[in-house]
Amino acid sequence: MSIMKLYGKHTQTVVNKIIDAFKHPQQLPKVLAPIFIHADEDSPCRKWSMYNQLLVALAGTVDARGIKQWKSVGRSIKRGSKAIWILAPMTKRIPTKQDSNGEDNEEKRTVILGFRSISVFAVEDTEGEPLPEADPSQKAWMDQLPLLEVAEQWQIKVDAIPLGKENCLGYYAHNNTLDYEKIVLGVENLSTWCHELIHAADKRLGGLKEKKWHREVVAELGGAVLLQLLGRDHDADLGGAYDYIQSYAMQEKMDPVRACILTLNRTCDCVDLILNAAKQIQVQSPLAVSA
Repeated sequence: MSIMKLYGKHTQTVVNKIIDAFKHPQQLPKVLAPIFIHADEDSPCRKWSMYNQLLVALAGTVDARGIKQWKSVGRSIKRGSKAIWILAPMTKRIPTKQDSNGEDNEEKRTVILGFRSISVFAVEDTEGEPLPEADPSQKAWMDQLPLLEVAEQWQIKVDAIPLGKENCLGYYAHNNTLDYEKIVLGVENLSTWCHELIHAADKRLGGLKEKKWHREVVAELGGAVLLQLLGRDHDADLGGAYDYIQSYAMQEKMDPVRACILTLNRTCDCVDLILNAAKQIQVQSPLAVSA
C-alpha cells in the first residue's frame, strides 16, 4: 500500500482520534501480548545489564564477549582490534547476621562494593569457527518492517535480538560523537518498532533534550499514529499505548490525555518527518515503499 496519500493533513486527524479514544480507556482493546525474540540466546552479552548492552550497541555490534568467551566457541581476536569497555560489579559475600555468641553465621549476602572496567570484543573483530546462523523467519520479519527504508536512509542500524528482560522490549541508541544510531528490537512487535523510529525522528527535530516523560509519550503516541496511518489498527495497540503513556503521566502527576495534548505538536512533527522521508524515497524509487 502506498503511503503517499497519507502524508500531511491526516496526521493531525489521527492524533486527535487517538487522544479522544484515550478519554475512555475502558473501551480500548486489550494490550497485545509481546512475542519475545529468542534467537542467539547463548550469547553472554544477552545476560548483561541493559547499560552494558547499550555500550555494546553504541559500539556498532550486537555480540561482544571477552577473549576467553570467544575462545570457548572457537574464535580469536583479530590483530589490531580495539576493545569495547563495559562495567563489571565488584562484589563481596558478607554474613547476614551474627549468632548469640557474636560469631558470624553461615548465611551470607552479596553486596556490590563498586565497579571495574573490563574489555570485550565485537564479533566483527573476531575470526574462526562460524556462529549459529540467524533464524530465517526472524530475518524475514525484519525485512518486512514498515518504513524500514526510512531507517536505512537515516543510516540507522536495525537489529532484532533477545534483550533478556521483559521490561525492555526495544531501545533506540545514538552516539553524537561517532555519528552512530541503532534500533534494537527484543520483540516481534510493530508498535515497539514504530516507537523507536519516532525516537529517531525526535532526535532529528530536537536532539531528545526534553524530559523523559515527554520523549516517551511522543514516541508511544507517534508510533500508534504511524500504524493507524498505515492501516495497521490492530498493531497500533491502543490499549498498550494508553497503559504506557499513563505510566509516565503518573510520574508527573498528570492525566494521560493532558500528557498527549502537551506533546501534540512534537508528535505530529515526528510523524510527518518520517512520512515525508518515506514519500521522498517513494518518489525516487516508486517500488521501494510498502506497508
